[in-house]
Amino acid sequence: MFLGLYLLVLAFFVLLISISTPEEVKSKAVMDSLSSTFAPILPPSTDLTTFTAREGEVVAAQMQSDIKGIFTTAIQVAKVEIINPGKLMRVLLPADSLFFPETTEIRKGQQPLLDRLVVTLSAVPRGMRHDMDFVIGSPYVEGNVLPTGQTLNLARAGVFARELMDRGAPPGSVSIGLKPGDPGEIVIWFHVRFGDEKVPGFEKPRTGTTP
Repeated sequence: MFLGLYLLVLAFFVLLISISTPEEVKSKAVMDSLSSTFAPILPPSTDLTTFTAREGEVVAAQMQSDIKGIFTTAIQVAKVEIINPGKLMRVLLPADSLFFPETTEIRKGQQPLLDRLVVTLSAVPRGMRHDMDFVIGSPYVEGNVLPTGQTLNLARAGVFARELMDRGAPPGSVSIGLKPGDPGEIVIWFHVRFGDEKVPGFEKPRTGTTP
């Protein structure tokens, strides 16, 4: 009796499907909803949909929001600017808020900031990458030439980059350099790039290295 009831219900749904008219828009909405709901628990091989440009914009905007939260809570004097929504943002902060004065030692209270940056740089969907440029001010040594030898500012930049790499930042995601200006100012650029997008050249020459 129960088996007959189950078969009757099954036949009813088969009949409904056979006489229904599929609507692509609604079907896609259902698939997108399932993808967003189960994405955190599904391995990459079982993704329900491919990565789309619009999804990339959402992920990039979330990345910028995360970085803004990291710096505004960890360093109260940091200035965070979104230069190009979903593509480029800039953080300005005093060097002594990150390092002990006149040393290359990062303040103990800023260690969690480094871990949160590594998590953000590493959380990259397929087809995207997050890059960070750590640029610190430096006076000219003569004329309009930046120093080429080891200075406190360049050493600080190197220490910061190595700390991120040691904590698990993706290889090639962090670069460092000098810019003409106040040696007490740090500028950090965050880029969101898609696919094989190349790294553009700097508008002004700078002396720097990539760890």
